[in-house]
Formats: sequence, C-alpha cells, structure tokens
Amino acid sequence: MPGDFSSRALALAEDAARSAALPELDRTDIPLVTVDPTGSRDLDQAVHIATEDDGYLISYAIADVAAFVVAGSALDLELQSRGETYYFPDARVPLHPTVLSEGAASLLPDQVRPAVLWQIRLDAAGDVRGVEVERARVRSRRQLDYAELQGLIDAGRPPEAVALLPRVGYLRQLLARGRHAIDLELPAQDVVAVDGGWTLRFRDDLPVEACNAEISLLTGSCAGQLMLQAGIGVLRTVPPPSAGAITALRRIAPALGVRWPAGLAPGDVLATLRRDDPRHVAFVSHAASLLRGAGYTAFDGSPPAQPLHAGIGAVYAHVTAPLRRLVDRYGSEICLAAHAGTQVPDWVRERLPFLPEVMAAADHLAHAADRAVVDMTEAWLLADRVGEVFDAVVLDAEDHAATVAVSEPAVRARCVGEHLEPGASIRARLIESSVATRTVRFERVA
Repeated sequence: MPGDFSSRALALAEDAARSAALPELDRTDIPLVTVDPTGSRDLDQAVHIATEDDGYLISYAIADVAAFVVAGSALDLELQSRGETYYFPDARVPLHPTVLSEGAASLLPDQVRPAVLWQIRLDAAGDVRGVEVERARVRSRRQLDYAELQGLIDAGRPPEAVALLPRVGYLRQLLARGRHAIDLELPAQDVVAVDGGWTLRFRDDLPVEACNAEISLLTGSCAGQLMLQAGIGVLRTVPPPSAGAITALRRIAPALGVRWPAGLAPGDVLATLRRDDPRHVAFVSHAASLLRGAGYTAFDGSPPAQPLHAGIGAVYAHVTAPLRRLVDRYGSEICLAAHAGTQVPDWVRERLPFLPEVMAAADHLAHAADRAVVDMTEAWLLADRVGEVFDAVVLDAEDHAATVAVSEPAVRARCVGEHLEPGASIRARLIESSVATRTVRFERVA
C-alpha cells in the first residue's frame, strides 16, 4: 500500500482546501442529497431527480477535484502513483489527503462546494434526450446511507430529492435488459465488525443500491458518448464475450437447471436466475468467463475499434468518483470541454496515454488487497475448526477440485474430492486453515 503523503503534498492540499475558488454559476438552489455507505466521508456524488414534461430531469453533482489539484504539482505526482483509494474493513488508504477527500472537496451536507454538475434529461421510458455538464457551486442538503434511504422508501416517506429514484432506476434496468447487459452480481463477501471482533457475511445489495448505481452508470454512459463525439477520451471497456465462452456456458446450463432458449442472449438468461438457488449461483460463477479483458482505453483522434463495456451493453467512462479514482478527474475535464466546445486542457492530453497503465496497476492492487483481507479473515475464523464438517455448495469444479461456498461463516474456498458437480450441495471437512499463508482447504465427505 502507498505510505503517508509527503509534507509538501500535504501543504499543497491544506492550502487548496483554504483557497480553492468557487465557480461563478450558482446552483445551490437544487436540493441535492448524497447516498453512500454508512459512515462515508469521501462523498463524490449528490443527486436530485425531478419530473420534467413527460420525463425526468436528473441533476447529478460530482466533486470537482480539479479545483483543488494543480496538474504537475507535488500533490498531483503523488496522486498519479496511487491511482485510487484502497479500502479495508477498519481503515482506508486515500487517493487524496483527507483534508480534501473527507473535507473541502467532499460534498458534505450544508457546505457550498465546487462541482461538475451533470443535468440529464430522460423521456418517459428512461431514455436520454438531453445532456448538459458544466462547473457550478452546489450545496447538498442531506447525507443518506443506503439502509436509511431504503427504510424511508419502504415506509413511504422518501426524501423529495430521491423520491423518484426507484422509478428511474427501474426504467434504466429495463433499458439495460434491452441492451442485453450482463449482470454477474453475486452476494458480496464482506468482512464486518461484530462484538469487538470480525466475521464474514454474504451481503446482497439493497434495492436502492442498485437504483443508485443506475444513476452513476447513466452518467458514465453519457460521458462515454461525449468522448466519442469529441474524438478524445478514456473509456472503461470490456470486449463482448467470445463465441467459445458462450458455447461453453450454454453447455453446462442444463446440468444447473438453467433454461436457455434458442436466440436468448447470455445477459438475458442471467437476468432470469435466482441468487438464492445454489445451482443458479454456480452458473453465475461460471458466467464470469463471459467478461474477460476489462481495461481502460484512451484515444485522441480516431475512436477505439472496440469502445463498448459488454457488462453494461454500452459505451461507458468513469467520471462519478474523482475523490476515489484518479481517472475520473480526467474524464470530467474531457466532458466539460466536449460539451462547451472548447479545447481539452493540455495537462489532460499529456497524461491521457498513461492513464490505462496507471489504473490497471491500481485496480490490480485493490483486488489483491481485497482478496488478501478476505482470505486471511477466512483462515483466522476457521483456524481452530480443522476437522469439522460443514454444509457447502459447489460453485465450480475441475480435476477432482472445486470452489465451494460455506454459508456460516461466509467462506469461499477450495475443496478436493470425487464427484464434485457445480451446483451440488455437499458435506465438506475442513482440512487446512492457515493464517500465515491465507489458505483454507476442504475435502468432500463421502
């Protein structure tokens, strides 16, 4: 993990926090709210959804990091080496000094902040019919967390700013189905604090989380379109699944109780599955083979030959989390210039070719850190339970070995033995649990 920021970078951040200028355009009249995980302080986005004519107007304010970071400065150079914020169960290693990411640049409630304000107009079906993006000063009225907002929606008392979020989220999900988007979401394996210690739990997203994500995806898709129109940008790309990957997945569908009618796209099949059915979970696990080769594609001039994100079924660019992800600051600048019909800043153009490599390294480190934390927690929780037998579900299997899921504690680990069939419920004995090597292994009980 990156270490502490240098004294020079911290001094620049503190000076920027005190002196950053606000945009001339004042949109503090929009009653925005933020929706984030419990306890978040690095608030990138604030949202307001209203009806307009026969459709909807989405106002989406994104923290304007470029108002605080001078390109090429000592602070900027350290941000280039970090790439993104790294999260742990009890700590975070921030992309930006916290005086910015959790202070002056964060869209905290009742604070006037510089922002990149997207205003996206949708028709009655949720399709885009107009996009504007410009710098503005904004003020969030309230900070909500997912559980709180879900509770207010369920009670019929949603805040006015997001009362339409479930409706718009549903419409956007319907449109995603029309694009044959590929949803590989499975219950997340979370390390959570409990009784002064730690445990693992599988967690499904709340409905409001999926709806909130649709607003971010919508904005990212609009950003990608602006970049293609301008002939410059950095897209988040995933190539369409290969014919071989689809054929292999179709071959195992009958054994896992998955109906796959002729002519139905993989994403449409996945949309019919239940995440509480072990066989379906095993199928979704196998379907990860459909989305290989994710990366960032920068271009300046000719558009990329393959601009799509196959998981979303559309072009897509990261612009909605600049406090937590380096590339978003550059994406926002490109979109601001594209919409205004002005030149993209030189500092953006100069760094653009290097961003894919920087972000690939940061993503690799983030995934490795997440996996290490979960693996060590699994081993720690099971360290004194070697020899015990657990109920498990086989997710995938090959050559007398498989990945299995145990529900309590929420563990995914390797299992050896005979007759390991994906989707099967089995009994598995724990034969190894090493904190030192972060290794957990089971064997099937005959």
